[in-house]
Amino acid sequence: MARPKSDNRARLLTAAEETTYRLGFANSALADIAQRAKIPLGNVYYYFKTKDQIGTAIVDRRLARFQNLLRELDTLGSPKERLRGYLQVKIRNREQIARSGCPVGTLCSELHKNGGTVAKRSTALFAEALSWMEQQFKALGRPAEARELAVHLLSAAQGVCVLAHTFHDPSLITMESKRLMAWIRSL
Repeated sequence: MARPKSDNRARLLTAAEETTYRLGFANSALADIAQRAKIPLGNVYYYFKTKDQIGTAIVDRRLARFQNLLRELDTLGSPKERLRGYLQVKIRNREQIARSGCPVGTLCSELHKNGGTVAKRSTALFAEALSWMEQQFKALGRPAEARELAVHLLSAAQGVCVLAHTFHDPSLITMESKRLMAWIRSL
């Protein structure tokens, strides 16, 4: 029995996301993705005509996932709880981040080295995070400095992900996230 075409596309996209996270976008060949998805290489072109189309699909999938996370965090009782909830996600994923880097940060960084439409599209990932954080700081009664506070929080969270990955030390994420949570409580 043949698999539905949407199943093959989803499998290719999952394989592309995993492969590019492990090897990097530039180092991932379509053959690597096809092999991981267990789909013949020639069939990849039916679903994705170019590697940029795969990149755009990865960015869109991660953006949708992130938007779902933000909707989940928005159910928490206060802006401070929501911001701390964001940091809890980093703590929860600290082992994976220390091993392979932040999936969003590494993808955006790599895509922006070469520029192009996929790189521009990936900007939406951090723009969404900044906008959401800015809304939380405004709700905390800090409208004049909301953007700066959001940049500080996102920069610190991403920076510690880079350090944890560089040193393969997940405890750095826990340490810095707790420090950021205390900062948020003090606002």
